[in-house]
Amino acid sequence: MVYQASPSRYETMEYHRCGNSGLKLPAVSLGLWHNFGDATLLDTSRQMLRHAFDLGITHFDLANNYGPPPGSAEENFGRLLREDFTPYRDELVISTKAGYTMWQGPYGDWGSKKYLVASLNQSLRRLGLDYVDIFYHHRPDPDTPLEETMAALDLLVRQGKALYIGLSNYPAPLAERAFNLLRELGTPCLIHQPKYSMFERWVEPQLLSSLASHGVGAIAFSPLAGGVLTDRYIHGIPEDSRAASQSVFLSGAQLTEEKMAKVRRLNAVAAARGQKLAQMALAWVLRGDRVTSVLIGASKTAQIDDAVAMLSNRQFSERELAEIEAILA
Repeated sequence: MVYQASPSRYETMEYHRCGNSGLKLPAVSLGLWHNFGDATLLDTSRQMLRHAFDLGITHFDLANNYGPPPGSAEENFGRLLREDFTPYRDELVISTKAGYTMWQGPYGDWGSKKYLVASLNQSLRRLGLDYVDIFYHHRPDPDTPLEETMAALDLLVRQGKALYIGLSNYPAPLAERAFNLLRELGTPCLIHQPKYSMFERWVEPQLLSSLASHGVGAIAFSPLAGGVLTDRYIHGIPEDSRAASQSVFLSGAQLTEEKMAKVRRLNAVAAARGQKLAQMALAWVLRGDRVTSVLIGASKTAQIDDAVAMLSNRQFSERELAEIEAILA
């Protein structure tokens, strides 16, 4: 059946301007990190992408190494883009990244000009696109001069292969240097993608302040701390859960009694707000409008529904914020 997007898709979503740019991103974006590779049925991926877009999620976030196996998320998304979303391409913001290992030898990793140019060319072939909207350097390279990495990103924009440039996992001092270099080159950084949640707060206050002062947007990945900030583990570890499988993303050893005691107290605060814990955790990351968008992962459409429903109750009272801070202390 030919996909026709819902005519009401923009009615419930919020769109936030990304830094000082003209681009707006949905408050909730969909990441294709681990549930859109070859291990997931294509029809399941199709259902989630259609459902997300019908709810106004216009931003889909990829990377060269997403899968598993690496590259398969881009390939699968490229197929679904051709089959379902070709009429809607200009309504979508599609991002990808390079910075982790993709092929053998000395040129398949990190941040050299050789690697970044080759990787984006490969990503475009897998996606079936002439350009991506955002191209990120996925992680800092300790050996390649920052000037070379930033010049490569600038080159790719000038070649028309990316509209905007982003950084991910850059600490504040290095991000400051990168922002200045990109501005001097004439391609300002659009966005930074850090790991940020109630349990992962390294971006506070320095990086968030730097982003604001440079007019750079922020999109937070892993805002639910790998699933810890949900009601999934409040009563133990379900047999079919990520933690039970000893996933590289979450293991049972990480669910300490101290952490779970905090989760249970946070869940009580969420219940008093009339929300699920996951919804409150997303709203907390967006508090104060310092973060442009939260990047969610999903394995079922109900998780997307919950995330978008958060937008109807994302403001906090001073008392609620103080109570959350006391729990996290």
